[in-house]
Amino acid sequence: MSMLFCSQASLFAQTRDRAAKGSLAITHVNVIDVSGGQTATDSTVLIVGDRIGQIGKSDKIKIPKDAETVDATGKFLIPGLWEMHGHISFKEFIPLFIANGVTGVREMGGNPSEFQQLKEWRRQISSGELIGPRIIAAGIIVDGPKATGRRDSLNVENPTEARQAVASLKQQGADFIKVYSMLPRDSYFAIADEAKKQGLSFAGHIPASVTAEEASNAGQKSLEHLFGVFSACSKDAARLHEENNAAVSKSGIAVFVGAEIKAELKALDTYDDAKASALFALFVRNHTWHVPTLVGWQTLSSSDESRFQSDPRLKYIPRERRDQWKAQKAALIRGFDPDYFTGRERLFQAQLRFVKAMHDAGVKLMAGTDTAGLYEYPGYSLHEELGLLVKAGLTPLEALRAATLSPAEYFGLQRSLGTVEAGKTADLVLLDANPLDDIASTKRIAAVVLRGKLISRSKLDEMLSAVESSIASQ
Repeated sequence: MSMLFCSQASLFAQTRDRAAKGSLAITHVNVIDVSGGQTATDSTVLIVGDRIGQIGKSDKIKIPKDAETVDATGKFLIPGLWEMHGHISFKEFIPLFIANGVTGVREMGGNPSEFQQLKEWRRQISSGELIGPRIIAAGIIVDGPKATGRRDSLNVENPTEARQAVASLKQQGADFIKVYSMLPRDSYFAIADEAKKQGLSFAGHIPASVTAEEASNAGQKSLEHLFGVFSACSKDAARLHEENNAAVSKSGIAVFVGAEIKAELKALDTYDDAKASALFALFVRNHTWHVPTLVGWQTLSSSDESRFQSDPRLKYIPRERRDQWKAQKAALIRGFDPDYFTGRERLFQAQLRFVKAMHDAGVKLMAGTDTAGLYEYPGYSLHEELGLLVKAGLTPLEALRAATLSPAEYFGLQRSLGTVEAGKTADLVLLDANPLDDIASTKRIAAVVLRGKLISRSKLDEMLSAVESSIASQ
């Protein structure tokens, strides 16, 4: 048994023993209502089992004699955070989420072997063998033919194979369908139809063969990374879409991101407010959610490799992934001329304004990072994403909702998750400072409550140390 797993098992035994003794009472805490924005001061939150039993003024709540009590004077309580675009490809990632207050992950898919491993980790989390977030998973990414799509995905060439892929993924236990960039047009719409028949939602990239309007009208529940959305607001949107589709139709996924970026750079000077307003209104009518992954776009905007290689968080990342990141970044720098990064920074600033415009129009946003994509750190990068949402113009409260209440609404779980309320699941984060004053305060974690079990700051540090030791021994 690895050091990491031993630490996890020991911590679970401690939290299980605590639960057996009685309830958990968090006293004299400031409870933040992410729905309305109010803060209930000097409150006591009484947790029984995995649920919040009572919330009220500290002098009004009767604490059971056998309850474990945490004096949270001066601290702030928020719902557990959600990573709404993550990829859990290594076991070491799991404790990193918890240590950063991420109690839920929408896992956006991988290859067949990764899905089998993920299902085992979910089983271990459910049984209590492993401390980890609740995971809602796509399973295996569905993409176009192997000649052009991801070769490690579920590759489909026609509508019949597309429908079979949806049925197969449901049988394998996927919670939703993840669509990808190189899906043929007819296969994409077959997936949309079959997913509806199978009672599954579908989300992911807008394929190069489909427009943003078509994806929204087809019922795609969320659109990721702003792919195809910014350029859809150009006066030349139709031409840019045709150019992009032609560029990738024979070259495959390797050039997809580059083609998307070129289209978006061209759209910078042809942006049309009227087209944008019409598109946003369509998203609102169709209840189309967006996960912009701004932190990923920020990474793509920098050519300074030394900054990434000196990041202290690399100690938590398996060498295999670190080597992949270094090679990917080097290839990116080689693949674009110096003017690209000037344009990319200009585009990134436009994307920030674009996200604010979508939000102001009523388009629903959620916080996600594409972890563990290029220099995206499980758990850690979500706090950066919240900061970038605020930089884009959202208030700290609105950014916080994007990682708490909005994910609960997206999944239809708002009766049990998303806010700190009596009767809801006790997935909570205790902070040393008020995130409504400064969103960076979400990083100042004093403790995490996971399904009613308290994980103190010292225990969170032990989890991080165990990950670091596990990585160092590889």
